[in-house]
Amino acid sequence: MIAVQGFKGRRVAVFGLARSGLSAVRALAAGGAEVLAGDDAAPRRAAAATLGGQPADLPAMDWRGISTLVLSPGVPLTHPKPHPVVLRARAAGAEVIGDVELFARAGLPARKVGITGTNGKSTTTALIGHLLAAAGRPVQIGGNLGTPVLDLAALGQDGTYVLEMSSYQIDLAPSLVCDVAVLLNITPDHLDRHGSMDGYVAGKRR
Repeated sequence: MIAVQGFKGRRVAVFGLARSGLSAVRALAAGGAEVLAGDDAAPRRAAAATLGGQPADLPAMDWRGISTLVLSPGVPLTHPKPHPVVLRARAAGAEVIGDVELFARAGLPARKVGITGTNGKSTTTALIGHLLAAAGRPVQIGGNLGTPVLDLAALGQDGTYVLEMSSYQIDLAPSLVCDVAVLLNITPDHLDRHGSMDGYVAGKRR
């Protein structure tokens, strides 16, 4: 696990408690943040409580004092319309980011390879990871494929993270800079989420 240190003593909301959301709760709590954990499903809120989160009704609560919303990639950010929790966060002046952005801010010295595209991401990610491992290089593989980024092991400067990146994750990771970025292809997909083909292309270009 990669503990997120930059939010110690701050109130951070995490909404959407599937794998990446629960991973973010655990990583933020390990770094000393006060984590408010929200999800439409009560069992997921209960799971977050076992990882150091405080179950919360985020769309309805008072957002004063909450600096950041860590949003699950599956929760609508802009289209077809923002989720109510996104609107509450923006109205309160809180930044809206994802778990990959937390990973980017961790400042790990290892290299990062990011792979995106409409088709072939998982195969390419797995292949690059396999080649690095076969060459005897320290490597961790995750992101949209398999393991959430914050559940990966911390690597030193001789290591490499190989990350599959969906367009949803890219939208929520504004400061991520990869040493190698692979854009495989772009064909019409997820247009309801991005509003148009132009919106989808813009996300992939980032």
